[in-house]
Amino acid sequence: MKIIILGNGGHGKVIQEMVHSLTNHEIIAILDDIFTIEKRENEIIYGPVDSIKKYLTFQVKVIIAIGNNDTRKKIVNLLNINSDQYLSIIHPSAIISPSAIIGNGTIVMPKSVINTGAKIGNHCIINTSSIVEHDNLIGDYSHVSPNATLTGNVEIDEGVHIGASATIIPGLKIGKWSVIGAGSTVLQNILPYSCAVGSPAKVIKKLAVGIKN
Repeated sequence: MKIIILGNGGHGKVIQEMVHSLTNHEIIAILDDIFTIEKRENEIIYGPVDSIKKYLTFQVKVIIAIGNNDTRKKIVNLLNINSDQYLSIIHPSAIISPSAIIGNGTIVMPKSVINTGAKIGNHCIINTSSIVEHDNLIGDYSHVSPNATLTGNVEIDEGVHIGASATIIPGLKIGKWSVIGAGSTVLQNILPYSCAVGSPAKVIKKLAVGIKN
């Protein structure tokens, strides 16, 4: 399978290594706006994001390898391509329930766990050693950071960032485009566009609304 990767930052380089470790996958282009002109190295094209349409065919899949949730959504809106042209990548060491559903363009990192009945949206990041327990619902463009734990029946709305080693207790809802700080323990529902930190987590500020379109 031929693949175009969008993003050459830290997260992008992790994804590049993941793709190289998988059989029958070939990176044909790495596109990032840090590249002002196109160049070719070791049979891979490097260039700006807006050059993608020159290389995109029905046989080529796309991965948005950018950690920022808002940026991933903006790129999806900008490209306006069919959702099934985005490739989901699952590391071989991840444990995925057969009943779990994983959306297009979602990245599942090493040693993460996605349990029974979980539904993961499009363009999410389930990061290293994180745990998504049974019957979780995770909205598009969300990011579950390394070692975070979402216990059973948790609902995560669109664009939420769960910080490293954070824990969400069962049955809670985290509103869209909220941020849960690293190491926090969430014991109550969090309203949309909130930043919550601590153990127990408390909302410390409201986040901007208008840019998340």
